[in-house]
Amino acid sequence: MSDLAIIVLAAGKGTRMKSERHKVLHPIAGRPMIDHLLASAEQLRPMKTVVVVGAGREQLEAALGGRAQTCLQEPQHGTGHAVQQAKSELDGFTGDVLVLYGDVPFVRGETMQAMLDRLHAEDAPKVVVLGFEPDDPGHYGRVIADDDGKIAKMVEFKDAGDDERACRLCNSGLMAASAKDMFDLLDRVGNDNAQGEYYLPDIVNIAIADGDVCAAVASDTPDEVRGINSRAELAEAEAQWQELKREEVMAGGATLRAPETVFFSWDTDIGQDVTIDPNVVFGPGVTVANGVWIKAFSHIEGASIGEGAQVGPFARLRPGAVLEKDSFIGNFVEMKKSVLGEGAKASHLTYLGDAEVGAGANIGAGTITCNYDGYFKYKTVIGENAFIGSNSALIAPVKIGRDAIVAAGSAVSRDVGDGDLRMVRGEQIVKPGWADRFHDTMKKKKAAEKAKKR
Repeated sequence: MSDLAIIVLAAGKGTRMKSERHKVLHPIAGRPMIDHLLASAEQLRPMKTVVVVGAGREQLEAALGGRAQTCLQEPQHGTGHAVQQAKSELDGFTGDVLVLYGDVPFVRGETMQAMLDRLHAEDAPKVVVLGFEPDDPGHYGRVIADDDGKIAKMVEFKDAGDDERACRLCNSGLMAASAKDMFDLLDRVGNDNAQGEYYLPDIVNIAIADGDVCAAVASDTPDEVRGINSRAELAEAEAQWQELKREEVMAGGATLRAPETVFFSWDTDIGQDVTIDPNVVFGPGVTVANGVWIKAFSHIEGASIGEGAQVGPFARLRPGAVLEKDSFIGNFVEMKKSVLGEGAKASHLTYLGDAEVGAGANIGAGTITCNYDGYFKYKTVIGENAFIGSNSALIAPVKIGRDAIVAAGSAVSRDVGDGDLRMVRGEQIVKPGWADRFHDTMKKKKAAEKAKKR
């Protein structure tokens, strides 16, 4: 573990989200944005992580689940004031401090490390700032620095002259300093400004005025410092993440027939020689082995798909679904907490819930494993090479033996032995000529009704 503490600022109210959910808990690719950030920070193995909270404190603390300490900023008086609230949590800590923002989730671990490396360069800067060069610098604050990254001045856009506004290096707000320097400088930051707030960037200008060196590190990926403050920006971040994931999946040897229509989750694991047709959605917790074919309009979450298996089209795999090697589920098949054995198939219109299907078994169209009695769930076990006829209801708990056959239209509530045939149907009654007589009678009646209306 390094002598590093991470401070994540997450006390803002997030009013532009117009949501009861805390802003940094809004998901990107199925994962709260703050968790994307914390996962990157964890690559640096910090000794301490402190999240500064405010509105929605209870939500955030519950979501963090003890993975980080929290401290309260109430009321909120600016970013400098927010960092100061973490001082007591870092009492006695003498290492480096890296300040991040909970609504800037895509900062890479390599970028954070570059900031720390610069902090320990030969010129020993007091503060390191992460800069970036967006396509449109707009109204971002500028970082005026030389070719070595030594900062001459940090200036807000409204206070910048024409020459300073021509500078393309902008301030992301992310900073690194030793704990001592960070809090000593913050103690000297004032709030003599229009908002009456204490701004974190002011520590740079204070250090420079003292004659100390401050330095900037430029991000080579400006999108990694994109902040998220509204639903529109959240959608843009999702699109950004999905585009990068699609490129990663294809570079790993998978074929996406219409990449822009396929949506992944943060932990989706796709093997080589996988083919994914249009309009497929992956929820969290999915692993896909080599050679799998996932057909159009399938929705998959919490599932494991084995080598050479086929899924869909229009299939749904819910958490706990496992498809073993060369198994197949077809259109309008739903699986939940079930295993489909090697080479087994359920081709269409089937629900498999809390079921174990043996290798080579065939599940006919319209089959349902009736796993729930309104209070408890029960398991269905189907043996190897069993054949389940169409429109069958398997009423759990029940076991269908190896090589057994369940006749179409059966409702099975008792175990079926190996190699047995089970047929559970009402008696079929045939009345010769009845339908012809019925049609003749009804046609005559209809004709008579029409004659009356004339």
